[in-house]
Amino acid sequence: MTSQPDGQLTEVDHVAIAVSDLEAAISFYERTFGAKVVHREVVESDAVEEALVKVADSYIQLLTPTSDGSTVARFLAQRGEGLHHVGYRVKDCAAALAAAQAAGARAIDEAPRPGSRGTTVAFLHPKSAFGTLIELVQE
Repeated sequence: MTSQPDGQLTEVDHVAIAVSDLEAAISFYERTFGAKVVHREVVESDAVEEALVKVADSYIQLLTPTSDGSTVARFLAQRGEGLHHVGYRVKDCAAALAAAQAAGARAIDEAPRPGSRGTTVAFLHPKSAFGTLIELVQE
């Protein structure tokens, strides 16, 4: 077996689930799994409120819209509650975004931008990623 060069993705940062009722979703994870919210934040730029539930070195990100015009509100209206996106940790968000674009991925964010918990993020369009919205996350 030959060794592979290091890739851009270092681990799964989070799995994001769009929900209509954030408190009910938090309660479900607490009651069902004994999980605790370790971070909660309103991300004004995305018009969402998030609650992060820690799972090993990753998170379940529960998302609810704070505005009817947000992308998460549109997602809920079109598809209902459920898996919204997967966030992958990267060492360098700008480099990972450029590499993804060079490989043919369609970017939603043309440049990295501030994300929650002090991260730097960029999104890739699901139409170029087999139907999955991908978030690149640099801590």
